[in-house]
Amino acid sequence: MKRAVSISLGSSSRNKSVDINLLGETIRMERIGTDGDMQKATDLYTELDGKVDAFGVGGALLGIMVGNKWTPMYSVQSLIKNVRQTPVVDGTGLKMTLEKKVASVINNSLPGYVKEKKAFVAVALDRWGSAEAFMNDGYECVFGDLMFALGLGLPVRKRSTLINLANILLPVLNRLPFSLLYPTGEKQNQRQPRFSEFFEWATVVAGDCHYLWRHMPERLPDRVIVTNTTTPADQDFFRSAGIKYLITTTPIIDGRSFGTNMIEAAILAALGRKDPVDYARPGNYFNLMEEMLEKIPLMPQVKEL
Repeated sequence: MKRAVSISLGSSSRNKSVDINLLGETIRMERIGTDGDMQKATDLYTELDGKVDAFGVGGALLGIMVGNKWTPMYSVQSLIKNVRQTPVVDGTGLKMTLEKKVASVINNSLPGYVKEKKAFVAVALDRWGSAEAFMNDGYECVFGDLMFALGLGLPVRKRSTLINLANILLPVLNRLPFSLLYPTGEKQNQRQPRFSEFFEWATVVAGDCHYLWRHMPERLPDRVIVTNTTTPADQDFFRSAGIKYLITTTPIIDGRSFGTNMIEAAILAALGRKDPVDYARPGNYFNLMEEMLEKIPLMPQVKEL
């Protein structure tokens, strides 16, 4: 049996371990939350280096990829400073491949349901594949990057504006502590509804589950949610809010969907890859991920609530 471990800055209440068969290998996928404790996460990476087959970085990003440009997040990079033997991924390999399929999944699995193509994407710079999928499929889009990253109620509506924001903001934001940009630890368990008008405007709401759970209104009937890393409690929350369809970019396994970082790490473990992953100089890495998605096969999953 091979072992893929996602060490997360998120809440330990979301921990889960499950065995799956992937590419002919039995993989134990294990998610370990550290409740926002960066030193604990660093120690776990150091302790398990060489003892597991692949690491995922959960509840944080090693960097942000917009188009073909990779910007490292330095505070998160420090978590893996002592890792020498085990390959580490943060889900970017699937965000740039698997998540590009979400619009076609809606078209094919829910034909005619989304009559007005209006998507609210919580943070496009974090999930560029999803953002591009909606833009390329003709959706009118609102991107909440300034809302969720900086707390400003300013919608972004154009691809060119997103690119400009990335060029201006990322060289500054990537030096900040990641906890200032993304809820970690107990903050992930605290609701703070805001920007309701944009949630209510959209027919499809997409983004990281923590952003959506934390900020969406109590009721959002008949919408389609596109997200990731949903526990049974998250699914119950979306159901009580009136969400009609939940699309998880990774499959629901044993009652929950795991993060892209966990699934990407599991794929590397199944492949027996030992070489480090460098998103800044990926070579054929994204093509490899595309090939594995076809071979497994793996597609975003639709669930009616």
